[in-house]
Amino acid sequence: MAEHKKTILVVDDDKSILRTFTRILQKSGYEIETAETGKEAIEKTENRHYDLALVDIRLPDMDGTDLLAKLKKPLQHTIKIMITGFPSLETGVKALDEGADAYLVKPVKPQELLVLLEEKLKNREESTK
Repeated sequence: MAEHKKTILVVDDDKSILRTFTRILQKSGYEIETAETGKEAIEKTENRHYDLALVDIRLPDMDGTDLLAKLKKPLQHTIKIMITGFPSLETGVKALDEGADAYLVKPVKPQELLVLLEEKLKNREESTK
């Protein structure tokens, strides 16, 4: 039986980041969906399960940490990684408090991103066995 493709939701208002992440992740065998706003991300999580979500901290309609709080229930079995171009201890702590599993600082190196995703997905699979 073939293992299903892991699905990743990428939430960022920067179209070039969405394109770049989509290209990198699809090449590595992931199925990607994107959202440019928190509202769009919430709508997408209503009818779909994601293995992993990459969420930018600064979105046009809400803060990424607020989005995490709103998605706590629909994404309870999803690995959540916050991404920010404006790192601070405060946002890092808030993101982790709202359930983020990791915190990445832009610019994100593709290899660093892929290694982190693999590690988080592997850890989750091992913990659910």
